[in-house]
Amino acid sequence: MFNLSLKQRIPPLENGDRLTRYEFERRYQAMPPHQKAELIEGVVYLASPLRFESYAEPHGHTITWLGVYEALTPGVRLGIDPTVRLNRDNEPQPDGVLLITPTAKGQSRFSDDDYIEGAPKLVIEIAASSVAIDLHDKKKVYSRNGVKEYIVWQIFENKLDWFRLQQREYVSSEVDADGIIKSQVFPGLWLSMSDFLAGNMQQILAVLQLGLNLPEHQIFVQQLSGEGR
Repeated sequence: MFNLSLKQRIPPLENGDRLTRYEFERRYQAMPPHQKAELIEGVVYLASPLRFESYAEPHGHTITWLGVYEALTPGVRLGIDPTVRLNRDNEPQPDGVLLITPTAKGQSRFSDDDYIEGAPKLVIEIAASSVAIDLHDKKKVYSRNGVKEYIVWQIFENKLDWFRLQQREYVSSEVDADGIIKSQVFPGLWLSMSDFLAGNMQQILAVLQLGLNLPEHQIFVQQLSGEGR
């Protein structure tokens, strides 16, 4: 009886395991709650405990910024740490995603068991440094699967990279003369780079509001609702 029960136990996920997406999900569902795991190029990565100033607070600032945009852009949805089924070998759990709803002709959809399938339009990852997986394997995976914009915030270097997909390769988005990066996928999604890196949330939201006030954003909202088609 002991040997039978041992065989029936689901093995835990371990860093470096090479699994199919099906086996990854089977083991992940048997793990303790709140344990974050990702499958990148068929390899399992388990998250370490999360610190406050080097992850939790920056994550909160990022989600606040994206959350205000979502609230004022019907047809756009924000997800925090969602599991994303990209393909057989890749099931990341990015720190944040913005997607256009399926009813508004987005490129993602929701599975019957409530996971994202297909690439969100925008993905953001908070990385410890430039050597993190976010700027290497994940970057390749996201570009190959059609994530239109990819933001990586390197906490220790206090640097933010905003990539946009161009001919299946990521190129860097540059700040304009006012120090602002403007999304090419989500009209009105503006980010003041210096204020973001300084954690100046009041000014971050003030600059975002300038983008939301533009006619381009209103046209985008109309298009998402079907009025502009």
